[in-house]
Amino acid sequence: MTMSIEGLQAAQQKMTDAGVAQTAIDVFSHYYGQLEEGVTGTIPEDTIAPYLDPTRLEDVKIDVAEAKEVFDKLAIINLNGGLGTSMGLDRAKSLLPVRDGKSFLDLIVEQVLAARRGTNSRLPLIFMNSFRTREDTLEVLAKYPDLPVGDLPLDFLQNKEPKLRTDDLTPVDWEADPDLEWCPPGHGDIYTALQTSGLLQQLLDAGFRYASVSNSDNLGTVPSPVLAAWFASTGAPYAAELCRRTPADRKGGHLAVRKSDGRLILRDTAQTPDEEMDYFTDEHRHPFFHTNNLWWDLEQLDQILKERSGVMGLPLIRNEKTVDPSDKSSTPVYQIESAMGAAIEVFDGATAIVVGRDRFLPVKATSDLFLIRSDAYALDERGALVQQVQTAPSISLDPGSYKLIQDFELRFPQGVPSLKEATSLDVQGDWTFGADVEIVGDAVLGEEGGEVPEGARVGTPSAG
Repeated sequence: MTMSIEGLQAAQQKMTDAGVAQTAIDVFSHYYGQLEEGVTGTIPEDTIAPYLDPTRLEDVKIDVAEAKEVFDKLAIINLNGGLGTSMGLDRAKSLLPVRDGKSFLDLIVEQVLAARRGTNSRLPLIFMNSFRTREDTLEVLAKYPDLPVGDLPLDFLQNKEPKLRTDDLTPVDWEADPDLEWCPPGHGDIYTALQTSGLLQQLLDAGFRYASVSNSDNLGTVPSPVLAAWFASTGAPYAAELCRRTPADRKGGHLAVRKSDGRLILRDTAQTPDEEMDYFTDEHRHPFFHTNNLWWDLEQLDQILKERSGVMGLPLIRNEKTVDPSDKSSTPVYQIESAMGAAIEVFDGATAIVVGRDRFLPVKATSDLFLIRSDAYALDERGALVQQVQTAPSISLDPGSYKLIQDFELRFPQGVPSLKEATSLDVQGDWTFGADVEIVGDAVLGEEGGEVPEGARVGTPSAG
């Protein structure tokens, strides 16, 4: 297939011309070869065994002096490349106001500054931005003059790669908006980007040994001396935080044990054969989901990257899209991606720990935003969002009226209703909410739509 040789050469040339680091081009070329061979990256159920006995955070005992020592060698890395396109955003999702006029970025910075004050540690905070989120993000961070640590940067850039036409695997051309010809290579790129940006070496030179990594749309990952001390005590190169799955978590990736070599691996929905989705979604068979909160030993990570010349060899995720995601009739493309959490299979002795649900509060949709803006949560002195109710209510909002952030905001001009007494809320039509509305028990607002008047109590108080 000579066509694809030309396709690969054209893609490599395009990356070189755009100033992409050679290591990132090598990683892309590695995946291109797999794509061409028809690798889809699926992990069938009969090749894995469920992972059933991870350590639990509640069982961990730590020595305070030891925790302090580890915390002094910890860096916080935050993935901030996402645009929140599914919510109708065209800039960094982390700039979205979450509570009291503060954005995800503000709250993450406040969490780190509070942890520094509380533990007297250096605790640098560093964001991995994409070429689309960098400028806006650095502008917000400039409001925090005491955020930088030594001469460490506040961010580093993830790489970019060409989207490939699905018909012949050549880089797509899109004259209407040439920016759309490029995509980030998924968050699995973080390892390459850490190395090619020089940041990994800078951290090691400055005496940092560990890193805690999470997504910027998850406000649950408050810096934790207990987790840091636990991780250091394992001697493991790598650890993942897991949560127990509930019926609501059927989509989240999970860890499993690969039968061929006994290694822990990550399996996502995209890697599960369609006819085996019932195994994947069975929360009793695979009882823990992967939160994308990770812990790394930077020295061991550096060693592996050097051994592999920067190519981690993570499993391929073949993502099928259109070149303009908002125009389903535009050219079909593949985006070659990999997942940061898949690196668990690369490290000898990698491990995992089950943490409380309070460390996993991602905002993937406006219904999640609705919940964390409500009085079901409150901010504490650590800058952490703390659940104020026994069980967070389930929220379903009509996609036609609430999916996009600009539509969502218009319908809550006075803020979101009180959920203190709510069990569930199902909004089926187009409703606009007045001030001081309270949702009680199970509430359904029908398809007819309309106004919910100021001070209304909506729903049926649940028995007991």
